[in-house]
Amino acid sequence: MGKKLRKLNRATHRDLGYFFVAMTLIYAISGIAINHIDDWNPSYIVKTAEKEIDFVPQKSTFDRNKAKQLLKEWKIKGRYRKFYWKGSSHIKIFFKGGTALIDINTKKAEIETLKRRPFFYTVNWLHYNPNKYWTWFSDIFAVALILLAITGMFILKGKNGLKWRGTVLIVAGIIIPLIFILIF
Repeated sequence: MGKKLRKLNRATHRDLGYFFVAMTLIYAISGIAINHIDDWNPSYIVKTAEKEIDFVPQKSTFDRNKAKQLLKEWKIKGRYRKFYWKGSSHIKIFFKGGTALIDINTKKAEIETLKRRPFFYTVNWLHYNPNKYWTWFSDIFAVALILLAITGMFILKGKNGLKWRGTVLIVAGIIIPLIFILIF
């Protein structure tokens, strides 16, 4: 590789790296969070509570006013949205920020509230491509990652570059995903 091409390679790698540092952090952090979705909800803090009701709701008389009254009694601040009967023995009430599932047989309700997890909600929202403009920017970022990978291979010369160490690390980096593909 000639001196001018090497200089252009380093400048491209450096400038793309600087420009996309925020995107790299967004996708890396949200990627880690989303990888562990079975262990926690990366976007919301979920809280559950149990409440009791002192009457047996009847399908024929239970209406939005009774649903609102229950939310008020339970000191739920979220605005009432709607309710529906889930079979003949359960009522699900929706309110802003959560739900209440009432079991009329036990006269108990399980209240579930959701609160956006600070920082993680936002980076996960971006990770899921919220609109077409962000999708385009994300695609440009993906192309930049390809360029960063390629230009990065040619930054160093000699035994620390592609002549020895770089090649060994590239091959190792290819073998690990191949093992996962073949085994799993």
